[in-house]
Amino acid sequence: MNTYKQKVNTSVKKAISLLKRINKMLEEDRYCIDVIQQILAVMGIMRGANEKLLEGHLNACVKKAVKSKDSKRQDEMIEELIKVMKIAQKK
Repeated sequence: MNTYKQKVNTSVKKAISLLKRINKMLEEDRYCIDVIQQILAVMGIMRGANEKLLEGHLNACVKKAVKSKDSKRQDEMIEELIKVMKIAQKK
């Protein structure tokens, strides 16, 4: 597993732990704002993980496709990135 994925994996584990805590807070009928703050924290963790994974993808997979001179693969990479960016803009 590369460094980017290791960092993302660590973030995902943190988010899972926090989600479990949020679930417990809901079961305990904790104050809504406290729960909302924790949900926002998870969202921030996942946003950062997504950015880190995209950075790794650009620095590894996309660079490899560009260096390969395989225009079909380059076009596929561009389409993938456009698709992901469109999804991200809807959020």
